[in-house]
Amino acid sequence: MPRERHEPIRLTKIYTRGGDAGETSLGDGSRVSKRDPRIAAYGTVDELNSAIGLALTGGCSASVSDVLHRVQNELFDLGADLSVPIEQADRLRITQEQVDTLERDCDTFNADLPELRSFVLPGGSETSARLHVARTICRRAERDALVASEGVGVSPLALVYLNRLSDLLFILARAANALEGHEEPLWKPGASR
Repeated sequence: MPRERHEPIRLTKIYTRGGDAGETSLGDGSRVSKRDPRIAAYGTVDELNSAIGLALTGGCSASVSDVLHRVQNELFDLGADLSVPIEQADRLRITQEQVDTLERDCDTFNADLPELRSFVLPGGSETSARLHVARTICRRAERDALVASEGVGVSPLALVYLNRLSDLLFILARAANALEGHEEPLWKPGASR
């Protein structure tokens, strides 16, 4: 029975044995090698989603938590986007509205932060450090999606979304330190000499 567009996916069986020989299905049902660059891209997006889930366990403020929960859902949208060949029309794709929302989030959370005077070292509060880990995974997801884009083609907005999300995660890591009263660790060039 077909499902409605916004109806959750029903998973009745977790293992299928379909990937035992090194192949998997894309979102349109076509079979590809698990080395396909799209698989790497949405696999890293999945890793990013897990890192954000871990950051959420650290006691984020309600405002940060709300944004991260929305982003986790959007990362599934992004995975769906990356898992379907770009030639397939009428599929779930990242939208400009989702990118615009990330930009608004960046502006909102950045507004009260002090001006940067140096590069920020990952750390401070546990929440901030976890958000920095998520940021670095996001950067890797962006690189993986770029490789997929150059090799097999992906939605251009998927790349923009990941670029903007890494900016937001950086800002949220800074905001977490500010909200939790932790001093922001800054790079001091050559300080160890």
